[in-house]
Amino acid sequence: MLSLTRLLCGDSYFGDSLRYNPSTKGARAGTRHDAGPVVVWNCTRACNLRCRHCYAAALAEPAAEELTTLEARAMIDDLSAFHVPVLLLSGGEPLLRWDIFDLIAHAAERNLRVVLSTNGTLIDRSTSRHLKSLGVSYVGVSLDGVEEAHDTFRGQKGAFAAALEGIRHCLAVGLRVGLRFTITRDNLKELEEILYLVEEERIPRICFYHLVYTGRGSKLVEQAPPHEATREVMDMLIEKVSSWSRKGRKIEVLTVDNHADGPYLYLSLRKEDPERAAEVLELLRWNGGNRSGIAIGAVDWAGKVHPDQFTTNHTVGDIRREPFSRIWSEARHPILAGLRDRKGLLKGRCRQCAWLDICNGNCRARAEAVTGDFWESDPACYLTEEEIRW
Repeated sequence: MLSLTRLLCGDSYFGDSLRYNPSTKGARAGTRHDAGPVVVWNCTRACNLRCRHCYAAALAEPAAEELTTLEARAMIDDLSAFHVPVLLLSGGEPLLRWDIFDLIAHAAERNLRVVLSTNGTLIDRSTSRHLKSLGVSYVGVSLDGVEEAHDTFRGQKGAFAAALEGIRHCLAVGLRVGLRFTITRDNLKELEEILYLVEEERIPRICFYHLVYTGRGSKLVEQAPPHEATREVMDMLIEKVSSWSRKGRKIEVLTVDNHADGPYLYLSLRKEDPERAAEVLELLRWNGGNRSGIAIGAVDWAGKVHPDQFTTNHTVGDIRREPFSRIWSEARHPILAGLRDRKGLLKGRCRQCAWLDICNGNCRARAEAVTGDFWESDPACYLTEEEIRW
């Protein structure tokens, strides 16, 4: 996750202390046993929508093997003792889990920062107030376009209107909220409308996710934008962030799941502002690039542990057998151990790339989905051959 706002403008937001901090080098290398990663918990399979790009391949009903309340509480206790900085509740749709509010309250009691990733359609005014009272620190609502474009992508008419109302309810009660937009070939034309919506609705944060081909998203390889289009998106976002900064608009813009964004931003900035570019390069080196299996991990609804939420085909442990903290610290699984020291395992363009220290091989899930090899180069890297040999 890269904050364009922090890198381009120097404006610091909550979460930047995790992304751009030289003191977290041990955590980024997976060597600190006293501090856990950000944990994404897909707490239920159930969802009221059927999104084309769902990495969890969610269904209408919860899975029979979902963690019980007691098991979930025990996991939360372990994550707290492991000093996990953030517990991100996802799904499916997390608000459909029967005990979600009790578990949020339990996490807050254990001093865990709780973030909610939701489709937003189930957030009314009462729910937004409840989430705020329970101490939820941030709500990320997914939008993939406006009106019909979003409804089509999410598989339900009225999904856009309901999600927007959910966002407005959060804003009205002072609950920190932002958008999540997954970039595909189909919704590139929606980008300007989404940026306009953010400004008009005074939404303080938006994350642009590059498509990862996993779950139902594995059928969407052909929906990934061409590299030139991705570069154009980045140029548009760089200009918009700069424009908002000049106008004094406090809107945080981040990109997620394609760490080629880092060197692309640096190379773009180097032409116009070499001094600022040097500062950006240092921040990118602190960040260290892709953190899967290092500073981010995932637990699914059945308690299986994965390197991240997109790599659920690789199970590195099971919290029903041993606690997450032990699984993560000991890293006995070869995939998890490999991710901690991956540079010698990477192949193709990734192995040759001059930006490996600030990208760290990008997204392994995409590489495996396209090539069948977990350690091959990421096909979504849009840097040219000249740029990777800078």
